[in-house]
Amino acid sequence: VQLVESGGGLVQPGGSLRLSCAASGFTFSSSAMSWYRQAPGKERDLVASIGSLSYMRHFSDSVKGRFTISRDNVKNTVYLQMNSLNPEATAVYYCNAGWKTYVYENWGQGTQVTVSS
Repeated sequence: VQLVESGGGLVQPGGSLRLSCAASGFTFSSSAMSWYRQAPGKERDLVASIGSLSYMRHFSDSVKGRFTISRDNVKNTVYLQMNSLNPEATAVYYCNAGWKTYVYENWGQGTQVTVSS
């Protein structure tokens, strides 16, 4: 299993970023996928989940209305569109298979998102 996150960076408050996660080594099209984030000194928290066919989506209360999750089952990639970013979104963002949980213990390297003026 390989999970490769990308798209992070430094953005000003109110800005937007789109994260990508390329997955391989498992049947992506049959797997729900989730995004997580881990801020310095804090636990890794669930941000959003999407069902295998994109019919179902779940968002944490902290990002609801500002983040969207999508996927491309041809490219084996899941995306996280983050809008109206605030400094509390500063964290390393990870993806994993699973619906509101994670399936694989071997996480990717994550992608750093820093929201600062």
